[in-house]
Amino acid sequence: MSKVSAAAVREILAQISAASTEKPRKFTETIELQIGLKNYDPQRDKRFSGTIKLPNIPRPNLSVCVLGDAFHCDQAKAAGMEFQSVEDLKKLNKNKKLIKKLAKKYDAFIASEALIKQIPRLLGPGLHKVGKFPTAVSHNDDLTVKANEIRATIKFQLKKVLCLGVAVGHVKMTEDQLVANIMLAINFLVSLLKKNWQNVKSLYLKSTMGKPHRLF
Repeated sequence: MSKVSAAAVREILAQISAASTEKPRKFTETIELQIGLKNYDPQRDKRFSGTIKLPNIPRPNLSVCVLGDAFHCDQAKAAGMEFQSVEDLKKLNKNKKLIKKLAKKYDAFIASEALIKQIPRLLGPGLHKVGKFPTAVSHNDDLTVKANEIRATIKFQLKKVLCLGVAVGHVKMTEDQLVANIMLAINFLVSLLKKNWQNVKSLYLKSTMGKPHRLF
């Protein structure tokens, strides 16, 4: 049973939207869900990690790069997506600085199935270290669809501290789209917790430049 009602979410979204219209920014502000946990010991309790695909894309501007074989490079070119071929990756010559630069330049990577096994050999652990190891795509997959799936997926991962933040939308989305994303994200997070709602200390919603609004 969710302890957060859609009506409460709508009320806060109206405040966020009003503040964002009052002070328009030169970019589209992201709306983030910030979670505080309690009765959880990250040292002793199992640290959870889970990903879920939201119904509406929270981060449309997330940059995705294709690490492709010839087929996927052509497909990426046709779709106007950025890509790197095997030759391009070989040119990096396992240079840590260059690999770091590549990892920094994009938010996520997609790689052809044929290439996935070669990635550690070509690039070492660079992408894995920053949590950007590529998602595999086959020749039957549509690269644009796959990239949008990545943009719609959020990850809850508990590290050493008891607070988490995830992007659940942006200020240009409709209220209904945001409510759908937020409710799904909250309920999924609660399902990952050992004692469900008893582990939730607080939930806040905030836009990039706005102030946090307490939801729970």
